[in-house]
Amino acid sequence: MGLLPSRNIIEMCKEAGFISAGITKPVSTKFATEFINWLDEGKHGEMTWLANNVEIRLNPSQLMAGAQSIICVADRYAHATGNQWPDSGGLIARYAYGSDYHKQIKKRLHKICDTLAMETGEDFRACVDTAPLLEREIAANAGIGSIGKNTLLLEKGVGSWFFLGAIVTTAKIETTEHPPIDPCGTCTQCIDACPTKAITPWSVDATKCISYLTIEHRSLIDPQFFEPIGQWIFGCDICQEVCPHNQETVKGRGVQVNEAYLSERTSLNVLEVMNWDEKQYRETFRGSSMKRAKLGMIRRNAIIVAGNLMSDSKNDPFLQSIRIIAQDTNELPLVRETAIEVLERRSTK
Repeated sequence: MGLLPSRNIIEMCKEAGFISAGITKPVSTKFATEFINWLDEGKHGEMTWLANNVEIRLNPSQLMAGAQSIICVADRYAHATGNQWPDSGGLIARYAYGSDYHKQIKKRLHKICDTLAMETGEDFRACVDTAPLLEREIAANAGIGSIGKNTLLLEKGVGSWFFLGAIVTTAKIETTEHPPIDPCGTCTQCIDACPTKAITPWSVDATKCISYLTIEHRSLIDPQFFEPIGQWIFGCDICQEVCPHNQETVKGRGVQVNEAYLSERTSLNVLEVMNWDEKQYRETFRGSSMKRAKLGMIRRNAIIVAGNLMSDSKNDPFLQSIRIIAQDTNELPLVRETAIEVLERRSTK
C-alpha cells in the first residue's frame, strides 16, 4: 500500500474525542546525548525503568518491526483557569482528578488501531505512557505542540493541560511535521516558581521534583523537601499554573475537556489520609491514576503535608495524630519514620 493521507486519520482521532492529532516518522531522537547524560547523573531517581530499553527510546522505529509512522494524539484534562486551592487539605495534581487516563486513552486508541488495521492490512500498536517512547518529542515532531522549558509539551493559546498517546504502525502515512519553535523565549516563570529548584531550561531533575517525590519515590523523602512540598499530597502543578501559555485565552476556552477527567475531588482530607487502611485507600482511589502511589506512600505524603499545616498549639489535631503514628512500633517503617522526622523538625524550630 502506498502513502496514506493524514487528513482522514486525524479526523478519526478527533471523532474519538482527542483534541488534536498528528503524524510523524519514527526517527531517532535529537537529544540522545542529553538523555543518556541525564540517566548517568541519576536524575531519573528511582524510576529505574527509564534506564531500560534505552535503544528503543532513542530510536522508536525499533519498537515495532517495520515501523514506518507514529500517530500522536492529545487528550485535554483541565481548563486553562487557575485552581481554587483550599487553605487546608492535600492538593492533587489536576491530571489525577478524574478517571485513570491510561484506560481512557488506550481503549479509544485500540478502536482506531482495529479500524485502520482492517482498512489497510498493516500493523498498529497503541501506546500510552508505558511503552519506551519519548512521547513529548514525538508529539512535537508531529506538530501537536512545542516543548517548554519545564519539559512539558504545550500549544500556544491552549497550554499544557493534556495527555499524550501514540500509535506505532507499519503503514506509511503522510506526516504533519512542523519546524520546531521555542515557545518560551526569555520567560523563566516555571523555573523561578519551582519550590525545589528542580527545573533548568528544558530539563528536570526528577529527584527534586515534587511530582516525582510524591508519586514515584518509593522510599523516605529527604527532609530538605518537606517544607517545599507544601500542601501537595499527590503530584504538583506549579510549573504549569504559572506558565503564560496556561492562562485563559479565547482559543483555550474553545478546547473541550474530556468529561472523564472532571471530578469534584480536587483535594484530600489530610487527617483522614494519614490514618487510612488498605480498604479506605482502595475505595477512594478506585478507577483513579492515584493508585500509582501506594498506601504507605500516600500516608507518608499526608504526614509531610500535615507537618506543614499544623499550628503551634499542643492540641493541634495534626500534631496529635503524627505523635500517635510516630510511637506505633507496628506502623509501616516508611510512615513511622516520616512522622518521627516531622516531629524532630518541629522541635528544632
